[in-house]
Amino acid sequence: MAVVRREFVHIDWHGTHGSRHWARVRLHGLAIAAGTGASIRVVELFAFLHDARRRDEWTDPGHGVRSALLVQELGAKALGVSGEEEALLAFACRHHSDGMVDADISVQACWDADRLDLGRVGIAPDPDLLCTGAARDLLRANRAWFAHIGRHARWADRRGGPG
Repeated sequence: MAVVRREFVHIDWHGTHGSRHWARVRLHGLAIAAGTGASIRVVELFAFLHDARRRDEWTDPGHGVRSALLVQELGAKALGVSGEEEALLAFACRHHSDGMVDADISVQACWDADRLDLGRVGIAPDPDLLCTGAARDLLRANRAWFAHIGRHARWADRRGGPG
């Protein structure tokens, strides 16, 4: 985490692409990995590294490439991964904002984990841009939960309070 903290200097640590986003990407990624067999290590490292070299909170088309370079600079040994996992991680970081869906399952899990957190910027994740069935299942579960909460809130409003 010290490496990420050192690299993450241009935008707010607690901002839209900061530590809370990374935590949610990690949780989504671990759930997707459990359902797909994706590399847990790649998914976890992606969560913390994919936005580490952002220079702007909103428009920064080069941030994926810079994050991939960070992965390569750190190297497989320092990251605790194999050379193949390092390559997958770098590819996932490089292309995570490109809208791609075809890739190794570990890369797909990374991309899906990030896309499932688009709600933080007011964008509903598009099921057609999710790579895995596991991510689509998570999206359906989240939508069902929020629909339930919405029904409960309307019911509570009619009763004059939370119940």
